Amino acid sequence: MNSTIQTELEAAAFRQLISHLQKHTDVQNIELMVLADFCRNCLAKWYASAAKERDVAIDYEQAREIIYGMPYAEWKDQFQVDATPEQLEAYNKKQQAKAN
Repeated sequence: MNSTIQTELEAAAFRQLISHLQKHTDVQNIELMVLADFCRNCLAKWYASAAKERDVAIDYEQAREIIYGMPYAEWKDQFQVDATPEQLEAYNKKQQAKAN
């Protein structure tokens, strides 16, 4: 496989991941962080970082809008719920384990 095809496949998989996350608004970022150690905000940071490396003017908020499919504040108002004590405990345990 040549690098162009590989890049096209990676881009298609990334677009599918973003579409999947946009459709599954019931999946909270804290759940993603606990299970996969990344969330929608992480994807936005990576996207903005990749843009900066290529001298493309996309900041973090613009990247979040791309990832969330709408402005972050709107997504947060519509779909984000408070983390449960259990979710926060699991997240904190994961962060502690990473620090050790």
